[in-house]
Amino acid sequence: MTNAGTYSLEDGNPLNNMEYVCRPGSPEEVERFKKLQLAFGREFADVFPGHHAQKAVVIIPSLTLDQEILAKIKGQVFYEERMLCLLMLLRMPNTHVVFVTSVPVDPVIIDYYLHLLPGITGFHARQRLTLLSCYDAEPLSLTQKILERPRLMERIRTAIPPGYSAHLACFNVTPYERTLAVKLGIPIYGCDPDLYYWGNKSRSRQIFRECGLSMPEGFEDVKTLDDIIEALSELREKNPLLEKAVIKMNDGFSGEGNAIFPFEGAPGDVSRLRQWVRNKLPSALKIVASGMSFEEYRGKFEQMQGIVEEFITGSHKTSPSVQCRITPLGKVEVISTHDQSLGGESGQVFLGADFPASEAYSREIGIMGRRVAEALKEKGVLGRFSIDFLTLREQYAWKHFALEINLRKGGTTHPYLMLQFLTNGEYDQGSGIYTTANGQPRCYYATDNLHNEKYRGLTPQDLLEIAIGNELHFDATLQEGVVFHLISALSQYGKLGLLCIGKTPEKTRNIYNRTVEVLNSL
Repeated sequence: MTNAGTYSLEDGNPLNNMEYVCRPGSPEEVERFKKLQLAFGREFADVFPGHHAQKAVVIIPSLTLDQEILAKIKGQVFYEERMLCLLMLLRMPNTHVVFVTSVPVDPVIIDYYLHLLPGITGFHARQRLTLLSCYDAEPLSLTQKILERPRLMERIRTAIPPGYSAHLACFNVTPYERTLAVKLGIPIYGCDPDLYYWGNKSRSRQIFRECGLSMPEGFEDVKTLDDIIEALSELREKNPLLEKAVIKMNDGFSGEGNAIFPFEGAPGDVSRLRQWVRNKLPSALKIVASGMSFEEYRGKFEQMQGIVEEFITGSHKTSPSVQCRITPLGKVEVISTHDQSLGGESGQVFLGADFPASEAYSREIGIMGRRVAEALKEKGVLGRFSIDFLTLREQYAWKHFALEINLRKGGTTHPYLMLQFLTNGEYDQGSGIYTTANGQPRCYYATDNLHNEKYRGLTPQDLLEIAIGNELHFDATLQEGVVFHLISALSQYGKLGLLCIGKTPEKTRNIYNRTVEVLNSL
């Protein structure tokens, strides 16, 4: 965090909201960003944890990702609302929140979140909340939209009270977010975009190798169609029983940059294998992103580059993940584990997650996740990120394969933050258990992908009336119940997010099933 206004590079003093003008991506901008981040580290220990400290958080929930792939996700503009969980920061009485979105958020949804605040009235919180919008639903990242609107940036600046420490909270950090930070004169709690490549698929494999973790057999730094064909052929040569391989774009997300290649019908004669793969690839490749042709996928892959790995099969296979955080003080924390639910035709699309991960292996993957986090810390990484694994049960033990690092917030970030805000508890890596402030265990099931065509046309007000009438809510006394998100996607797309919190996994599923039953009975 740093004081509102722009940080002076020469003497470390704040200037009076004077915006530096420098070319995006220039060495000057990069240097100014590093100075902002350095100041953030100096203030972090004193300001960030203080419940009564005067601070402001500017939330930019921009999915600054490949827009062509992102467009394949229905209602993607409303995914910005997943970070509304950070409105719970208003439970701290001197904290101000500035929340910026592409399109306005219905006041009914804001009231719903403020009603969940523990120990603070909605009125008090509302006085410290500034909601701003670009009024722009075009398929462009929110951060780019903000940068095109100087008056909006000025409104962000003026929403930060004089003398308050402030920082940006972003979904992910790219050069666009760096430019915005420099223009606003406040740091980001997130990874320097110059280090973002450590979260791509190829560099993830490099980190895993450095950490001594098992990975699927495969190849990184695959660049061209010929490289893909060579990698697929070599995998099959090494393992003649291999049934499938997966191709992943370096910067794909939620499985949308993946494609599956089946080896069914492959010749046993290795001298014919490469030509067979070349001929078969255009028709046999199963692309996860809906509506993307082979030629489109090929062009996007050659732009992003990526990896080719064996597709691991097994009768008992799970997809756990570990969420970590590196603070500006260099502290490494394992903050949660999840068992992810994957679906879609190829089983590659993130649908939801159970928290915490199975007690059979949550501690093991936590240890592996910490090892990766320590390696990333040495490379200068900051903020929240996750590590995805594939876990197989082999007789009486579990074998873990590290898959990828995501240097950003993700689908497991907002449900865990909401649980923490609502119960004031924490996850213990040693036991693999989350306990509330009064020592009670809690777990949850969360999804961003509850979908039914019957939900189309339901407005936010309709949803909340249904929820209230059927007692679908979070009970602060019991610290159990359901919390809705992605509410704005409901009417147009018939899509909704749920966070179901309970004492046991069975209880969370019961809450989920009852909620779905009520909604489906409409």
